[in-house]
Amino acid sequence: MSEESWDAVLPAMLRRAGLPDSGFTVTALTGGVSSDIVRITLADGRLACAKRALKKLKVASDWQAPLERNHYEVAWLRRAAAIVPGAAPKVFAEDQQRGIALLDYLPAEDFLLWKTELLAGRADPKVPVKVADALGRIHSATLHDLAVAAEFPTDHLIDALRLDPYLRFTAGRHPEVADAILGVLAKTASTKLALVHGDVSPKNILVAKADGHPVLLDAECAWYGDPAFDAAFCLNHLLLKAVHMPAISAQLLQQANDFAGVWLAHFPAELRTDLEARTAALLPCLFLARVDGKSPVEYLNDASRERVRQLAIPLIQRPKLRLSEVIGAIG
Repeated sequence: MSEESWDAVLPAMLRRAGLPDSGFTVTALTGGVSSDIVRITLADGRLACAKRALKKLKVASDWQAPLERNHYEVAWLRRAAAIVPGAAPKVFAEDQQRGIALLDYLPAEDFLLWKTELLAGRADPKVPVKVADALGRIHSATLHDLAVAAEFPTDHLIDALRLDPYLRFTAGRHPEVADAILGVLAKTASTKLALVHGDVSPKNILVAKADGHPVLLDAECAWYGDPAFDAAFCLNHLLLKAVHMPAISAQLLQQANDFAGVWLAHFPAELRTDLEARTAALLPCLFLARVDGKSPVEYLNDASRERVRQLAIPLIQRPKLRLSEVIGAIG
């Protein structure tokens, strides 16, 4: 059913959303590895987008993932937008059977892609702080919430989409730190605290030109688990770009420290020490995973990839890290 044409599946979804269901045009969008995404121009000129999950992700390694993740993405987007208005695109409709979401389209004339800005050397210090604030608000609003936990029974998805391809796969390629990485994986998998996005990456974050508020996209890895994963995942991208762009490395590392401080402040004091420790343990594992896992970042050259390994492996081997130590080691 996932191979049905957009012209066949969209009219019913548009009708359910109260949108014009005929005379629309569909334009394929690029950039993702886990979904087919299209922009829809409606007959009245309004724009929407549709996202259909793929069973096999578009990466070099054989990486399969259940189509049901689209449903949990929709649930995350709706809940996040209710907690932090504007932090997620509006969901117009969902076809759960086909794994399709119909969403608001956020045009380039109104939003910047954070990844594009960073790689162009435009490291606005306000962005990571606002991302950390939105993320911390979502995490803190769902802490110890049994109803939210019941809505996201997705341990199998976080394993298939994140823990296995990033941590378990990387452990298999680095026997010298395999036990340490697998220990971090086990701790992450068993920690159940809050609603997690699972892919807080600059490629999934739009920044509104009008007021700078961030919009988090692509919540296919949504999971009720350890919020440390979201923080480590996002911080990791700042560290990787610090290696990639030495001219702004100091700025990016300061922004990483700022992110950590703002995010941690959203949690009760009694949780912060352990939360920081888990984030600090995850961070070098993810750092290594983005050169030797199933989804390596595309912008690092051979020398930078080797530098990541040289930095990450000693950190993984060190017990009881602080986030400031991990961030400081990159500089």
